[in-house]
Amino acid sequence: MKRLLAPIPIAVLAVVAALVALLAYGLASNEPNRNAESALVAGGREPAPDVELPRLAGGGTASLADYRGKVVVLNFWASWCHPCKVETPLLQRWHERLAKQGGLVLGVDVQDISDDARAFVDEFNLTYPMLRDGPGDLRGDFGIIGLPESFVIDRRGRIAAVVRGVIDDEFMRERVAPLLRERS
Repeated sequence: MKRLLAPIPIAVLAVVAALVALLAYGLASNEPNRNAESALVAGGREPAPDVELPRLAGGGTASLADYRGKVVVLNFWASWCHPCKVETPLLQRWHERLAKQGGLVLGVDVQDISDDARAFVDEFNLTYPMLRDGPGDLRGDFGIIGLPESFVIDRRGRIAAVVRGVIDDEFMRERVAPLLRERS
């Protein structure tokens, strides 16, 4: 006696096809950052995308080129992101240290409500510059897959390190502090 398999409903096949397409899109959209990470592993540094965004507090725009010659910890965050809240006090402490040595933390608020983002800055007494990427356009430029994510940019404007997730003191001491001794 032969046993027949039940036909797979078309709806199930459509869902599987959609998931495969979504996975392929996610992998393809992450390509720019994967290249930067590969270059870092090989000992090289990729140039950071030259981007310009509005300042969170208003008053025009700023670009990464404005900070050339400084070591920049470019931190992507949102007020609704709990891990972002965890790392924020550390970033403020390090910004104060870096500012004395030719560096800074540069925050980029992503996919957030402006009033919520400004309240976040006030709540944590943040003094480092803040930019706003309301629609999240830079996520593709940097290959961001989640929040928080940070990119360390050397004095020449090249990505020197990447952190996916919460940044810690050890990373700042080992990967950021040495860059302060490099010349532009």
